[in-house]
Amino acid sequence: MIDVNDLFEVFQQQRGDAVVIPMGTSGRRWYEHSTNKNRDLNLGGAMGHATSAALGVALSLPDEKVVMFDAEGALLMNLGILATIAGKEPKNFYHFVLDNECYATTGGQPVPNAKNINYAGIAKEAGYAAAYSFDNLDDIVENLEEILHQTGPVFVAVKVTPMIENEPIGRRKRMPVPTRAASVKALQEDLGVSND
Repeated sequence: MIDVNDLFEVFQQQRGDAVVIPMGTSGRRWYEHSTNKNRDLNLGGAMGHATSAALGVALSLPDEKVVMFDAEGALLMNLGILATIAGKEPKNFYHFVLDNECYATTGGQPVPNAKNINYAGIAKEAGYAAAYSFDNLDDIVENLEEILHQTGPVFVAVKVTPMIENEPIGRRKRMPVPTRAASVKALQEDLGVSND
């Protein structure tokens, strides 16, 4: 398994000006690594539905690279989105799934059949242009640049070390992240897009 902070350090070096959509407990760590926060889109709180929204972003911004850091628990809540993404063929969409084999935000309950699910296999069979699986950081370092230059949709499953939160929600120390509305506004301004 890979420490998500190491993954994000490697990704940041290859990011360019991609729009990044981080989800889940692991995804929240992205904000500590991002050097272009105006292009980070917070869809937190939409577990099971954020992948659909990310597809909408990719389709509406065909000239922008869109990278989503999804969570496997969230993806399982709406697994049919893989077929929809494959069918829409967004050439600019890079779908990373951070697989920690548990629901870390709610205390670490195991994801059903976590050790046996081949998410990249499911995505490839659904019709993604390419799909990869990694559980070793060196392999990601070696392949990430090439992956991010492929025509999407591209799926990348990454086994990451769980960051389980057992503290009651009201007592948790929250990392500062922009609100959904603030991140949408910042992205619109960065792209020169008006919602009028």
